[in-house]
Amino acid sequence: MPIQTHPIADEPGIAAYRLTSCHYGNPGRGKKAYIQASLHADEVPAMLVAHVLRRELERLDAEGRIHGEVILVPAANPIGLSQLIQGTPFGRFDLGTGINFNRDFLHVAGELAATLAGRLGSDAAQNVAVIRAEARAAVARWDANGATAVLKKTLLSMAIDADVVLDLHCDNEALLHMYAGTALAARAEPLAALLGARALLLSGASGGEPFDEACSRLWWDLADHFGPEIPIPPACAAITVELRGEMDVRYDYAERDAQALLQYLAREGVLDLPPAAAPDALCAATPLEGVEPVYAPQSGVLVFLKALGDQVLAGEAVADIVNPVSGATTTLRAQRGGLLFASTAHRHLLRGMQVCKLAGATPFRSGSLLSQ
Repeated sequence: MPIQTHPIADEPGIAAYRLTSCHYGNPGRGKKAYIQASLHADEVPAMLVAHVLRRELERLDAEGRIHGEVILVPAANPIGLSQLIQGTPFGRFDLGTGINFNRDFLHVAGELAATLAGRLGSDAAQNVAVIRAEARAAVARWDANGATAVLKKTLLSMAIDADVVLDLHCDNEALLHMYAGTALAARAEPLAALLGARALLLSGASGGEPFDEACSRLWWDLADHFGPEIPIPPACAAITVELRGEMDVRYDYAERDAQALLQYLAREGVLDLPPAAAPDALCAATPLEGVEPVYAPQSGVLVFLKALGDQVLAGEAVADIVNPVSGATTTLRAQRGGLLFASTAHRHLLRGMQVCKLAGATPFRSGSLLSQ
């Protein structure tokens, strides 16, 4: 198993960061899968799942059961892992810029629309090969300034030409849930069933240029640009997997999740594994535009009246905010309702902080759809 070390910042006199990637199988001999853990560095459950995946992929590689190529990045954010604020890990935002580590990835579709003009034809497979080559070249040209931009470029350069991209995260407190492009619904649904996901949230563009969409959205953007005469399939199944909440760091969860991910790669033709029985899906896909975020209208103590996994009807009470100084209590009610799938782990909030998220079936939002 080749291990590669990528320098992220190595100038003399400053903190140095290095990224490690593990490579399995035979590049160019089949499909390519890319898996990364904890791009938000304080989302720890993903790294434990990656630990199990590494053990299993090493075994499968030794047995010759990897048909194509698998790249595993077991800790995708060495910069965030080094950030502490008064002893508390802080890995969601870059302290130097304030930018979310999972935002502002290079979206190459616009550049490729120009460089591919007149070069695509009626052969979909040939189009995919040409687009992947141009996408690799576009990422290589990315003028990444600063360590965080270099980190993003390094990650994207390994993933941009993959058939499957699995970006492993977690939420603050949450049920296991997933994000994917609307065009990828049929490819994401088997993974949702295998993982026992309680929500599969779909969108054509969620806003903010997150990592998964940097890998996948270029395909349907280019298909829209060139029109139906030029066949361009959604060739990269890039899926963000939210592995429950930040405190859900358990061996049994990690083993179960890793086995589900491996089964998915087998179904995608990357691994040679005996197929497991297909579990029943625990959710139907719903639009990300149908997620209702609930915010605190005042400061105070948060008291939940509903629990994760509850189906909340429009108008039902979700939580109370109790101001301990004034005595004022405000009850928060769902406006549209849906599955309560994620919530804050904090129990004292300031006005405007997010309380929870409800997954509904009817789209009503637009613009930037992801939490900051």
